[in-house]
Amino acid sequence: MENNTRRVGTVSRGIRCPIIRQGDDLAAIVTESVLLAARDDGFELRDRDVISITESIVARAQGNYASVQDIADDVRAKCGGETVGVIFPILSRNRFAICLRGIAMGAKKIVLMLSYPSDEVGNELVSLDKIDAAGVNPYSDVLSLEKYRELFGENRHEFTGVDYVKYYGDLIREAGAEAQIVFANQPKAILDYTDTVINCDIHTRARTKRILKEAGARVVLGLDEILNAPVNGSGCNERYGLLGSNKSTEDKVKLFPRECLGLVEDIQQRILKETGKHVEVMVYGDGAFKDPKGKIWELADPVVSPAFTSGLVGTPNELKLKYLADNDFAHLSGEELKNAIEKSIRAKDGDLKGQMASEGTTPRQLTDLIGSLCDLTSGSGDKGTPVVLVQGYFDNYTNA
Repeated sequence: MENNTRRVGTVSRGIRCPIIRQGDDLAAIVTESVLLAARDDGFELRDRDVISITESIVARAQGNYASVQDIADDVRAKCGGETVGVIFPILSRNRFAICLRGIAMGAKKIVLMLSYPSDEVGNELVSLDKIDAAGVNPYSDVLSLEKYRELFGENRHEFTGVDYVKYYGDLIREAGAEAQIVFANQPKAILDYTDTVINCDIHTRARTKRILKEAGARVVLGLDEILNAPVNGSGCNERYGLLGSNKSTEDKVKLFPRECLGLVEDIQQRILKETGKHVEVMVYGDGAFKDPKGKIWELADPVVSPAFTSGLVGTPNELKLKYLADNDFAHLSGEELKNAIEKSIRAKDGDLKGQMASEGTTPRQLTDLIGSLCDLTSGSGDKGTPVVLVQGYFDNYTNA
């Protein structure tokens, strides 16, 4: 056994930072926090380490907030303040409820059209088994609130215990608007109720807008087109609007960070100056993974990473070691097998796409993979580690 053989591959470390406030010099704080962690914990930074910063502290440092009144004013100006169809929202107290409150404050009536049996990211309104038992076709059938209750009764979210149908209906009425709730999965079904529509889906929003416009809707807005410019001096997000926002207080949302490429490049340069190491830096939000029990797909942000340095562009280019061991080198073992695999890795093409030896590797964007790792590392609660340092991600079996 060689004494110089490295035994550790990828390491993900949560980095504790001070509480970030509006106007803080985030690049300086992140750089100092990483360098102090390295000093205190006894590790060194290396080339191609990845420093990842959660989007929430970026938006907080930017002061990127808006009130429910700002949302209401924008909706009223863009939709006319009468009956508005609100379709395909996700079921979330943190992500959407406060946005719905603002939308309802900007209209006289809300026709809320919920997708079923679940929302876009997998939060379940009713189980597929109940849909099957009722003989309902979710691809074509439009259900009224009365029919939904008759068939399925009350359905509380498995994890939160909330009946979102009642919760959203009450929220609309408390905001001063009339509420009508229907259930459908075809976007144009909303046009039987109103020709003014806000589609709230995230990853399918472009298709939904196209379908509605082709079907004759008079006004079609995505959440990405609400607060895509300042209202009453508020924050905004020019590209994503309300998408990626979170509840901050009962009357205020924190929006997705605005342009932050300059931030990640600044941190990269600061680390290079302090250590001589060329690291990569990214901002991350929700990871992109699915919970097998609750069937919830985590990604409620419009993207995993809104900004990253150039070395994080692309997808992994990896060989499947077990494929090589079980096929090409099945006749080898021990040191011979190790040497043969190392030789294959060193000789691998710049693009392994389509080759059997790469079959089963993960063909996802690097920022989606690393961002998901960072989201799981930092958590969403009280860990106090809004920065994550990933080391060894770009290593392979040959790196000593």
